[in-house]
Amino acid sequence: MLYDPERFEPLTETPWREARVRDGIAEIVADADEAFDDDGLWPAAEWDSWQTPVPLKSLYVGASGVLWALDVLRRRGHAEPRLDLARAARRTYELWHETPDLMRDIELPEPATSGLLSGGGGLLTVLWRLDPSDEIADELYARVRENRDNAADEIMWGSPGTMLAARAMLGWTGDKRWADAWRESAAALLARRQPDGLWANRLYGEVVARRLTPPHGLVGNVQALLDGGELLGAETRASLVDDTKAALERTAVWEDGLASWPTGEKRPLEGSDGEIRLQWCAGAPGIVCSAASYVDEELLLAGAGTIWQAGPHGPGKGGCICHGTAGNGYAFLKVFERTGDERCSCGRDGLRCTRSSRCEERARSEAAAATRCGRATWVSRSMPPTACTRRRATRSSRPGRSPKGDSC
Repeated sequence: MLYDPERFEPLTETPWREARVRDGIAEIVADADEAFDDDGLWPAAEWDSWQTPVPLKSLYVGASGVLWALDVLRRRGHAEPRLDLARAARRTYELWHETPDLMRDIELPEPATSGLLSGGGGLLTVLWRLDPSDEIADELYARVRENRDNAADEIMWGSPGTMLAARAMLGWTGDKRWADAWRESAAALLARRQPDGLWANRLYGEVVARRLTPPHGLVGNVQALLDGGELLGAETRASLVDDTKAALERTAVWEDGLASWPTGEKRPLEGSDGEIRLQWCAGAPGIVCSAASYVDEELLLAGAGTIWQAGPHGPGKGGCICHGTAGNGYAFLKVFERTGDERCSCGRDGLRCTRSSRCEERARSEAAAATRCGRATWVSRSMPPTACTRRRATRSSRPGRSPKGDSC
């Protein structure tokens, strides 16, 4: 079994409508404007704030992520937040310096304060983007360099995450020091790569694990390296892609023409709690999202087919990117980008817009701005510049039905 059907909800026959999507984005942005508070920033979901001081300020589940999403929506022309985003980012930075929202009672990778998603690296990147200054650029540069040897070797805390920040800053500023910092981290990361192409991640005090997932393993690290573009040599790039394709092929779990992946090599699909996860951070969605540009197309479509067959997440997961339907929906965007086939476009529209009415009602009631704004950025990724007609999403047209025949 590749997933537990009881944890997902059936698709409906509701067709995709651009006006409905725009209204949904506007509602989310208006709620975010209204909910912001100078001291509390945005309300946090109980799970997001587990063992963590509030208000949450990080890029992963905190104010920096909300601000990033609002800015992206504004730059894409999908919303015009009333909130002064630069001022809110500065306030987030002040509160971070007072009390970094790092998890308590758990061993964090060092230096924890530099990480992209859960440390200060992402917060500084967002602040510079909204309110550029030499002071913030210098502080971020120092974070990138000090994170070079972080033993986590993954996106959330380790150097692959801060490499993404360095690459973004190089693109925005053209300052050569960001290229040097990226290369420095890339060289160290590649030196820690094992002969078969995986990394031995050290995370949360666990024994060394060879993980595959975007936030904590192989495909996330490879994505950060490939994101370097011309900064990564052609020979290294080719070897990296070949080795990663081979690793994903040997670790894939197949069933009836569909596929998914465990969180790590030689691990079962079931987690330690017995749950089989099918979400961005565990299983096919994250692998498809991160490896869509290079993984074997038959395997890519088999992974996408698993996500489509499962349908939207139920009440236990909701609409967030890491654990919920938005993260799964990103997989269809990436498959469509790779194949250009409208059946994949139909699939991504299906998970975005054909959720059951009960699921939609629950989505409107979610209090966490980070979850709702994450969903809004996902929705906006596939918004056309002009209105267009989409085919009705039905299970019979799902991508990846089998390795051949009815597939994207």
